[in-house]
Amino acid sequence: TWEHNVDVLKVIENLKKESVTVLAIEQVESAIFLQDFKVEKNKKYALVFGNEVYGVSQDAVALCDGCIEIPQLGTKHSLNISVSAGIVVWDLFEKMNWNL
Repeated sequence: TWEHNVDVLKVIENLKKESVTVLAIEQVESAIFLQDFKVEKNKKYALVFGNEVYGVSQDAVALCDGCIEIPQLGTKHSLNISVSAGIVVWDLFEKMNWNL
């Protein structure tokens, strides 16, 4: 709904004011594939997920500092939000704790 989107936009704006890097998990032209995303030591990150039908709103994507895409093969290009969150959070956790 419109009200929900306004709340999400306010949260993104507030996080950015706190020097948090906000990343949308979405398939857009400028997205970085998850395996290519590099974390920066001591940087704070927030992730914005959409649902499997509508994704992240264009307004939210525009406010974010960037987008990460989970690479997928085949014709279906959406994952359940719990699956997406698990994949992305685990990947970033591994990069933050083992690759720095």
